Amino acid sequence: MSARTAMSARTTAPAADVLVVGAGPTGLLLAGDLAASGVRVVLLERRSTESNLTRAFAVHARTLEAFDARGLAEALIATGHLVDAVRLFGRTAIDLGRLETRFPGVLMTPQYNVERLLQERAVAAGADIRRGVRCTGLRQDADGVELDVEEPDGTTRTLRARYVVGTDGVHSTVRKAIGMPFPGRAVLDSVMLADVRLDTAPRELPAFRGGAEGFSFVVPFGDGWFRVIAWRRGTRLPADAPVDLDELKEVTHALFGTDFGFREARWTSRFHSDERQVPQYRDGRVFLAGDAAHVHSPAGGLGMNAGLQDAANLGWKLAAVLQGRAGEALLDSYHDERHPVGEQVLRVSGAIVRAVLLDSPVARSVRDTAARALHLAPAVGHRMARTVSGLAIAYPAPPGAHPLTGRRAPDLPLVETGDGPTRLYEALRAGTHVRVLPRDTGPDLPPAPPRALTVTRADAARTALLVRPDGYVESAEELPASWTLPRTGKDAETGTEGEARAVAGEDRSTTAA
Repeated sequence: MSARTAMSARTTAPAADVLVVGAGPTGLLLAGDLAASGVRVVLLERRSTESNLTRAFAVHARTLEAFDARGLAEALIATGHLVDAVRLFGRTAIDLGRLETRFPGVLMTPQYNVERLLQERAVAAGADIRRGVRCTGLRQDADGVELDVEEPDGTTRTLRARYVVGTDGVHSTVRKAIGMPFPGRAVLDSVMLADVRLDTAPRELPAFRGGAEGFSFVVPFGDGWFRVIAWRRGTRLPADAPVDLDELKEVTHALFGTDFGFREARWTSRFHSDERQVPQYRDGRVFLAGDAAHVHSPAGGLGMNAGLQDAANLGWKLAAVLQGRAGEALLDSYHDERHPVGEQVLRVSGAIVRAVLLDSPVARSVRDTAARALHLAPAVGHRMARTVSGLAIAYPAPPGAHPLTGRRAPDLPLVETGDGPTRLYEALRAGTHVRVLPRDTGPDLPPAPPRALTVTRADAARTALLVRPDGYVESAEELPASWTLPRTGKDAETGTEGEARAVAGEDRSTTAA
């Protein structure tokens, strides 16, 4: 480092506790969480204005639970179309309607609706969002990180913070600045996207067909617009090549026997799909999240969801360390917990896309037969649904820990106390740990963590839980009986019993977000 650079490092005033680079869904959720926790956060975005870029459209159940814990789920659901099944091959579908959650399905809504709600929340919480600012360099030392940035008017300056998080996408400047490799390979070339109106909607939505010609996928947004994703085998056009609507129609017609009357495209795009993941999500005081850390095929609609869950995992940990409530070692758990999830996302989406791309009629016939066989096995189908939805994610637990440790906490009903929360995910809106106690708990309890909210569960179970701000069980204890659940009509109607049984089940495999 030159003397001039060293002097700059000594004299640059801290701009924030955390600098987040990239104002997509991941960066916006992270900035909102940090600001809501009282952390000074600046979010930098190279785009000067809002973009209509909307490649992502699927919001899975676990992500809707994360939005519920921030008071945003109902508003987001109102923007789209919630479907309870996703069709795979032939007439085989993944049934999402039986998931043990308040949100049994997948929400189809454009990415810009997700970004709008998250930005409104972040700004209201006090996040400083600066657009048209381009990151040009990065240095870190034992006490902090400096970012060289170029302002919208062309001037350059240096910003300093305790930590930096790169949420700036597949071409991440932050990732390149720290020299982090991004190994992987290309999967698909020239995938076409378009948001269109249709003269006639498919009878079953979302609609999918794959064959020798390629594939086509039609998704409703619930507002009269449909997302069409199509790929023609053998196409090798660059990502910036314009999308020809006639080509999109041809591929769709070849697979469905109709193009549904495509018209009035409001947005088109083309992209190449890779499978890549960084080896480390943390490098000193710099973290990577979302597409800056992992990218994969669009199969399964897992990408945006995984990035949002990265942010939910990292935000509360940064806040706890910055505010002196936890040591630096807590930040290492971000990589330890989320990197395996990223690996699983690549495996799941990769398996789906490779099954879609089979070009041999014999191979496709075997695939369809196997899919039908799986469809006839309800337990296997349910496991697939929990995997795709993100509900099956579980983080590593220390040896000897209670079986619920590291698992997603169900949305347990709580004893009502005036205007207090009536269920767990309402309590999580405080942004802190939540200690859930059984009814009639005695006085001999371990002390609650600082700032933890204590609530009482309304069911008959005797399990006390300490739930992290991201909705995962940090610890559990039987007080004093083993895990039991009432079998009442009310519980059967709300799904509370099913949720609790699922979280106490045997499946501990870490699965895709």
